[in-house]
Amino acid sequence: MTPAERRASGSLAAIFAARMLGLFLVLPVFALEAARYPGGSDPALVGLAMGIYGLTQGILQIPFGLASDRFGRKRVIVLGLIVFAAGSFVAAAATSLPWLIAGRALQGAGAVSAAVTALLADLTRDTVRTKAMALVGASIGLMFALSLVAAPLLVAKIGLHGLFVVTGSLALACIAVVLWWTPAAPPHKSGSGSGVSRGRMADVLAHAGLLRLNVGVFVLHAVQLAMWVAVPALLVQAGLAKASHWQVYLPAVLASFVVMGTLLFPLERRGYLRAVFLGAVGLVMLVQLGLLATSWHPGIPALAALLFLFFCGFNVLEATQPSLASRIAPPQSRGAALGVYNTLQSLGLFAGGAVGGWLAKNVGLPGLFGACAGLMLLWLVVAWPMRAPQTARQTAEEVLADEAQAT
Repeated sequence: MTPAERRASGSLAAIFAARMLGLFLVLPVFALEAARYPGGSDPALVGLAMGIYGLTQGILQIPFGLASDRFGRKRVIVLGLIVFAAGSFVAAAATSLPWLIAGRALQGAGAVSAAVTALLADLTRDTVRTKAMALVGASIGLMFALSLVAAPLLVAKIGLHGLFVVTGSLALACIAVVLWWTPAAPPHKSGSGSGVSRGRMADVLAHAGLLRLNVGVFVLHAVQLAMWVAVPALLVQAGLAKASHWQVYLPAVLASFVVMGTLLFPLERRGYLRAVFLGAVGLVMLVQLGLLATSWHPGIPALAALLFLFFCGFNVLEATQPSLASRIAPPQSRGAALGVYNTLQSLGLFAGGAVGGWLAKNVGLPGLFGACAGLMLLWLVVAWPMRAPQTARQTAEEVLADEAQAT
């Protein structure tokens, strides 16, 4: 990577990390803490308060992506972070469950994921795009593991209100990162004289490669959240106390990062990206079958091994999918393409939580993991015809020369 690419990747990964840490800190303790609010005895309202974030996020990803194509990435990112921070502070000040629901909905309305990933794609070459996206994916996985450790400790000190204040403060800090650390985006060539129409949805919705990736991101995140309806219960059943679950999660996440860095990037450079991608889909499917087999008599070593394998496959897919989407999307519609992509991601999280809970209640954990394995098999069939995009072989030295000339 060039210095500008490293700065872009680091700053935008930091924005994702700070924002996702704020969200993940709330999730492990939300259901218990929300029950203390007036109206918190209604499980349906508590579930709505948890899930409405993903719903508003999914609805607004495409408009934010289209806006970033037309008005510039940084403007849209800053606006979304302001909305997200406002929602966090509304939730922090909430004294009843309906106000908490309103705050969570406003948080979700700050749907900047598409604009952030589009900006990262704008600022990196094809040859290093997957590595840049992997930094973002790694930051999300690391924040998830960190939140499992920190959330119970923090909520005991500052309560759920305090966690939302932390979330809003992190969003405001991200605005400073966008304005003063992230490199300037390439200028848009929109307008009547450019001959380029920005953000055409028709180009996105008719693209077979993007449709495969959109199906994939929905399935991956639906399976991820549905899994986590059941995995904590399996660990408890295996004899591991809730407060000690991080002892399984954190090593599994960190070890999977090592595997991804060791295998993914060298294999991609050698032209094996399609094989790695399909192999990761198959690996997550096998993990679901393994969880199905262990759900009758769970053991901690088997669950730890399965979670390590899951994170290996999940992190590879988290790195490669947005990279592929940004590379195969029409350049003039990149924000729109990533808006659709992130919409399906958010809706997958919403569906995974809702349907996963229903399956666990009505057909049991084996049925839940069997359904997850079936979804992954469906994705493997849909993804099989994919072809890795051709990589533009511009060297870092050529990019540095271009930057110097532009300066």
